[in-house]
Amino acid sequence: MRRIATALSLLLASTACTTVPSEGGSMTAGEPMVSPILTGADAVDSMTYAQPQVARVTHVDLDLALDFDRKRVTGVANLDILARPDAGAIVLDSNGLEIVGVRDGAGNPLAWKLGDTVSEGGKGAPLTITMGNAREVQIQYASAPNAEALQWLTPEQTAGGQYRYLFSQGQAILNRTWIPTQDSPGIRQTWAARITAPKPLDVVMSGVRQGEPEDLGNGRRAFRFVMDKPVPPYLIAIAAGDIDFAAIGPRTGVWAEPSTLARARAEVGDTEEMVEAAEELYGDYRWGRYDMIVLPPSFPYGGMENPVMTFLTPTFIAGDRSNNGLVAHELAHSWSGNLVTNAVWEDSWLNEGVTSYFENRIVEAVYGKKRAEQEAALSFANIEETLAEVGMNAPGTALHHSTDGAEIGSAITYDKGHFFLRTVESIVGRERFDAWLRQWFDNHAFQPATSQLFYDDMMANLVRNDAEAEQLALREWIFQPGLPSNVARPDPAAFAEVDSAVQAYAASSSIPAAYNGWTSAERMRFLDNIPKERSAAQLSELDRQLGLSTTQNNEILFLWLELALANRYEPAVPQAEQFLARVGRAKFVRPLFQVLWSEGEWGRPIAKRIYAKTRPSYHAVTRGAVDRVLGMAG
Repeated sequence: MRRIATALSLLLASTACTTVPSEGGSMTAGEPMVSPILTGADAVDSMTYAQPQVARVTHVDLDLALDFDRKRVTGVANLDILARPDAGAIVLDSNGLEIVGVRDGAGNPLAWKLGDTVSEGGKGAPLTITMGNAREVQIQYASAPNAEALQWLTPEQTAGGQYRYLFSQGQAILNRTWIPTQDSPGIRQTWAARITAPKPLDVVMSGVRQGEPEDLGNGRRAFRFVMDKPVPPYLIAIAAGDIDFAAIGPRTGVWAEPSTLARARAEVGDTEEMVEAAEELYGDYRWGRYDMIVLPPSFPYGGMENPVMTFLTPTFIAGDRSNNGLVAHELAHSWSGNLVTNAVWEDSWLNEGVTSYFENRIVEAVYGKKRAEQEAALSFANIEETLAEVGMNAPGTALHHSTDGAEIGSAITYDKGHFFLRTVESIVGRERFDAWLRQWFDNHAFQPATSQLFYDDMMANLVRNDAEAEQLALREWIFQPGLPSNVARPDPAAFAEVDSAVQAYAASSSIPAAYNGWTSAERMRFLDNIPKERSAAQLSELDRQLGLSTTQNNEILFLWLELALANRYEPAVPQAEQFLARVGRAKFVRPLFQVLWSEGEWGRPIAKRIYAKTRPSYHAVTRGAVDRVLGMAG
């Protein structure tokens, strides 16, 4: 347990932070890293109870046991506190935690109070600890059996079918359901953990494993992990199950269930090359190793960029690496999101939009310009479709927007952010832009950031004069809704052949013979753009000629099911039921239930019947999304 001296300058620092090594590994001997916090009004996180200007957590040390029978984690969290001299209390975030007791570093009891729970938005309750002069706090606690960050799987829900499984998903504010800390992206913390689990399960975390597991002689083993670089607390993640490891390169590898491992290893075989391409673009990879774990299919997202251990859905495995732009995306987060993090969730485009641009550059470097341009064109189509639906002036279509805008979806946070940087690059030139973005990562490494800070840095270190500033329209891009007129649109030639085939199919229902030779992006473009109203005969012919219902590519299978269900195509119902029982990825699950629900008397009974069976197998993130679609929220 490290003791950190009280230092008001560090507590309130807004720009400087402790120097860190560029290579992954240990810090300078004896010098803990303390990230600054931002103190401007635009950096105040409305989703936390913490008062970091008064007292903040700088390090979390966990000693926890995984209890699969009761679906709880139990144990102790030791917190290092940095506080003003007059700070008598620290406020933490908690949601459903059972607090047993609180002590200081010497073992003396401390007074604490758990405030009223705010259920809306999952904010939970404030945990206020009267610490006096103490700067080390020990919290004995247990998570609730229904902690939203944790999904406890039965053996039947795994690929192997023999052992239970656990994984966590902390973004955005779910980690407060299993870790008592200040759960805000702007309050970065180092951490360490000792985790005990029943044999023969292996445990991985988003920190570097320390040595081999310790056999405790009681049917359990202990695993130790360290993250010696300060991270936003949502990036503390854990998984435990019957998992094995396969190396890819000298610093890359993948974990998965034994029956999935060979396919997973083949799919992510380009990862070491991706890391090298990313470093060539924007500087050293600073986290040491880059490993991944392919989780059971109930994982609610495509991927989660947990440092040193990216979590991935098995639904990206297509057998031809056509969907591993997902890997490029999560890798890019090692710079944008993990290295430099949005201080508040209203600025989440600083994570996702910058990463989406970076992802596309990695794809270009590894797979070529054609694939990169096609994937960018799909991204741009998402922007256009969303703006057509919600309107160009919808407040949530500004990059910096209130959390209410999150309901608009990924088209703004991810895709508009991507095309903002793509547009800037097109105006100032790639060489200048890359130099600027590299210095952004270097100068703000292991720090939080806001939209205003990003804008100010561009104005100071990229923009040459007033004329160029006007041409770039930076403020319009970041702070105003809609899509600026200077947007650098994707190359229309990227999908020229496909768009021609779409027109031919719309006119005569002629199915392109070239389909089987197309890239995954080309097939997705075709299926997403053909006429939405199709007869049963037309759908049957599409499926017969293109093999849509039997494809191994889940992105394409999803588009087929979405099209078929929207046309009340009965043969697709058992296909959809099987898919929704197998997959828990919210990107696929929510829209398919939405389609069924929108089909009224035909679709709603089907949606209710399927959801009654599948809901228990979904993560809380996916359940919440579908509950809202079906009017079950609350």
